[in-house]
Amino acid sequence: MPIAPKFPVTCMMMPLRDIVIFPHMVVPLFVGRQKSIRSVEKALENSRQLFLCTQRDATIDQPSEQTLYGIGTLAAILQTLKLPDGSIKVLVEGRMRCRLQECLPEDEYFSATVDAVRETAAHMQEIKALMHLIIDGFDGYMKLNKRLSKEILSTAVAIEDPSKLADVLAPQLQLTLEQKQSLLETLDVRERLERVYGVMEAEMEILRTEQKIKSRVKKQMEKTQKDYYLNEQMRAIQKEMGDKDDRLGEISELEELAKTKQLSEEARAKVEKEIKKLKAMPPMSAEVSVVRNYIDWILAMPWGEKSEVHINLDEAARILDEDHYGIKDPKERIIEYLAVQSLVEKIKGPILCFVGPPGVGKTSLAKSIARATGRTFVRLSLGGVRDEAEIRGHRRTYIGALPGKILQCIKKAGKDNPVFLLDEVDKMSMDFRGDPSAALLEVLDPEQNNTFNDHYIDIDYDLSQVMFITTANTLQGIPPALQDRMEIIRIPGYMESEKLAIAVNYLYKKQIEANGLSPENLAFADGGILHIIRHFTREAGVRNLEREMASICRKVATEVVRNKKAATVTVDAAQVDAYLGIARFRHGVAEEKDKIGITTGLAWTEAGGELLMIEVATMPGKGELIITGKLGDVMTESARAAMSYVRSRAELLGLAKDFYQKIDLHIHVPEGATPKDGPSAGIAITTSIVSALTRIPVRRDVAMTGEITLRGRVLPIGGLKEKIFAAHRGLITTVLIPKDNEKDLKDIPEKILNTIAVVTVEHLDEVLKLALLPSHPENFLTKEPGVEAFYRPEESPSPQPLAQ
Repeated sequence: MPIAPKFPVTCMMMPLRDIVIFPHMVVPLFVGRQKSIRSVEKALENSRQLFLCTQRDATIDQPSEQTLYGIGTLAAILQTLKLPDGSIKVLVEGRMRCRLQECLPEDEYFSATVDAVRETAAHMQEIKALMHLIIDGFDGYMKLNKRLSKEILSTAVAIEDPSKLADVLAPQLQLTLEQKQSLLETLDVRERLERVYGVMEAEMEILRTEQKIKSRVKKQMEKTQKDYYLNEQMRAIQKEMGDKDDRLGEISELEELAKTKQLSEEARAKVEKEIKKLKAMPPMSAEVSVVRNYIDWILAMPWGEKSEVHINLDEAARILDEDHYGIKDPKERIIEYLAVQSLVEKIKGPILCFVGPPGVGKTSLAKSIARATGRTFVRLSLGGVRDEAEIRGHRRTYIGALPGKILQCIKKAGKDNPVFLLDEVDKMSMDFRGDPSAALLEVLDPEQNNTFNDHYIDIDYDLSQVMFITTANTLQGIPPALQDRMEIIRIPGYMESEKLAIAVNYLYKKQIEANGLSPENLAFADGGILHIIRHFTREAGVRNLEREMASICRKVATEVVRNKKAATVTVDAAQVDAYLGIARFRHGVAEEKDKIGITTGLAWTEAGGELLMIEVATMPGKGELIITGKLGDVMTESARAAMSYVRSRAELLGLAKDFYQKIDLHIHVPEGATPKDGPSAGIAITTSIVSALTRIPVRRDVAMTGEITLRGRVLPIGGLKEKIFAAHRGLITTVLIPKDNEKDLKDIPEKILNTIAVVTVEHLDEVLKLALLPSHPENFLTKEPGVEAFYRPEESPSPQPLAQ
């Protein structure tokens, strides 16, 4: 027997991985670490005492004092056995708790100085009560946990020492390594007993729940087997009596339906195979519902069922004009399609893409096309779709799998040749589940969509007779490969006169009917509608205009109900203000006076064209260029290019060569919360800079758009039609555009070109002569000293409108 040591004592130490040794615990340990084997051998040579301490991280091969728990167990080596692979098996018995004071630096073995820890055992009456509770509870725990030996209970009953009782029972519980170490470090015996009892009660509750679940599952299995046996008996009785099996009747109905459908050869073979499989399956099989749903989906598709397409061009044109005002190009394209279809028996459906700002009638135009051609109409919104399976469906191996939205909509239409609207095609996104826009490549390709293969149906389906129409606000969100498969038709914003006509002929009738009014109750004067358009809406379409008219209709309806008599209201400009409140937007020119450093630019947005004010201010400084207004990278680079151009032309502009070294230049575009980008504001920024430096005001009735180069050339831009519309709405009289954009003027209505002088320019010198006011004496009063005017009145030609 080893001699009890005097503390503190220096002894061999063995770090443990994933195990905690308690006092009075006898356990075999397999030792493979060479340093630990040497520690065991050293301990056998001396007192056979070995300090066992658990590692905080089991992956560390050379533990230090910081990676070991502070409390361990001083154990005695009872027996050792060398194994063939060089490791040893050690049987140890825990004797007492000890605290690790210091790890000694030894290269060949682990050695440490340890000290005994003192346990506290106050409140002996509570401790005795806890011991009785633990022993009684452990008896119930053993009945629930069959893995424990009955000898453990008899050993526990004979223990009188409360500390020993806790240490003997703790290893028998299902505890984590951290929980066991925490119990080892608990020196208050009463607290340790309470924790052992609490863990034991929690485990007993879990074991009772497990037994309930097992019992319930066993009963369910017995019930299922019993039901299956009874069902088989019923089938046998029905067969003997000659009664018709309902399930066989359902299968016969499926076979009859398959015969009447105009299925393709592939689809017919697939259906026959699945029906044969369904017949062979037991009725209670989980696979029955999967196979049945698959057959139902195939037979529910409109194989070869087509709507009769109307080929009357005059009638189709009448319907399109009846439903929509303007939009000439889309209407012409539909009439062309119908004309070709009347000459050719079979034509592949066109893929049209309507691109335009919100509220211009893209979606409603698709409905009118369906009505004009006599086809059924289905719509699928692609906004926010990011899963490729939404288009192609899921494979049948997934629980709850369904076909994709394409075939679901075809089934809903009930015909093979509907007008199929894919709305908001530019709003799709992608993630780890795939790219839905890539799945649309096959759907929208007339050369491929006659063999569209859905993952769920897994049969080629012919989509070539479907007339696909897509809508988008911009082309930026549509991948180039998808754009290549569609015919892009741009639907621009409406002019003020067009909005007035739409409101009078369409929106007025729609809203008085929707709000239960009659023409006797409410009438809109043209002036009232124009007041709404100019001061309560700012949009390319008519959606907000309809919303404001609906608001007035509701207020009039309230008056009718409240007064209990038919009110007669004619809405003019004054009545609009009374119903809708203060005007939300300012209508007219961007500025009331010609100002220095402020130029009116033109911008394109998803909602149409907008006036864009460019402001430039100078201040004493060291040549810093400040750019604000939430401008994008491209617009910021345009501002820097404009500044470089001005510096290169300083002498011609009457500026000192080093003017930029004495001042700071601040370029700002108002409405700073709105992001702005693009190169088309280049000439407007340059004009504002020149105006601010030369102190010559910019004409308030001139707007401009164009990209600038370092040499002063004006390059073409996009969105000209929308920008001209914005200038027209803002009562601008002169618009400067790049010479290369002259070809785009054919798309602009003659009515607008008659009210605006559109001047084409090739160089910035032309822009400055047209945009800056001719020099007057007043200008020299406000000029900075030393700056000479470089424009002469005779050098500033009056802008002339382009010949129409």
